[in-house]
Amino acid sequence: MYRILSKTNIASNIDRYIIEAPDVAAKAQPGQFVVLRLHELGERIPISISDWNAKDGTLTLVVQTVGRTTEQMAQLQAGDCIQDVLGPLGNPALIEPVGTVACVAGGVGTAIIYPEAREHHRVGNRVITLVGARSREHLFYQEELAEVSQRLVVATDDGSHGYKGFVTDLLRQVIDDGTYLDQVIAIGPIPMMQAVAELTKRYDIKTVVSLNTIMMDGTGMCGACRVRIGDEIKFCCVDGPEFDAHLVDFEALLQRSRLHERSGQVAPSDGKECSCQCQEQSIL
Repeated sequence: MYRILSKTNIASNIDRYIIEAPDVAAKAQPGQFVVLRLHELGERIPISISDWNAKDGTLTLVVQTVGRTTEQMAQLQAGDCIQDVLGPLGNPALIEPVGTVACVAGGVGTAIIYPEAREHHRVGNRVITLVGARSREHLFYQEELAEVSQRLVVATDDGSHGYKGFVTDLLRQVIDDGTYLDQVIAIGPIPMMQAVAELTKRYDIKTVVSLNTIMMDGTGMCGACRVRIGDEIKFCCVDGPEFDAHLVDFEALLQRSRLHERSGQVAPSDGKECSCQCQEQSIL
């Protein structure tokens, strides 16, 4: 059992959990995720790791309430326990000194990109962070991202905070202003990541995305998280979750995610979490 040490509402329908999980915290790295099971009969849901403290043995998860299992999780409070926390899973993000890196996040992808931005900052890269959200009440981690970014710019769909428009508009402005980008990392809804990939491909900018696919076991055995990367079929849980954005077949990825819309479930909203990325939806 894994005890919830604290729970904080940080944005509309978004909660941050600090969980006692020393075995996971000891090995966690940016870009990885865990698979949770709330109780004995619960579903297995993959959720990206937002932060960790190996010394204290704690794990931080940011979860949006969008479906059955996350609704159940939203009822939990500090002191309650989660049955299983399996991880860390997935390959860590490849982070090395490259120069200037643009971290582009949409929705709850903000929580996923934060540890990557922090690590890029730590290794000496210049970090430009671009965050998109539906409105002001859906924004979070602004102070944390500002601390690890040379520049932080925000866009909201309704213009309630920052630039009115999409985060991809911000990226286009950065490029058009003459800023040379050595790498772009995009984490968020599939259409957002696809738009970023299409934009950066025109400028031949190396781009990485963290894919939010349907997932069940998280260990490469079920095959549910398969994606087409170039001419190959890959499994997000063991080959990813991060891939070269210019090789991802986004149309196939969108088509698979929409199967759950037609079945009355909620389509993925960001990185690794949706209603329940196994039966309820889909990892990121």
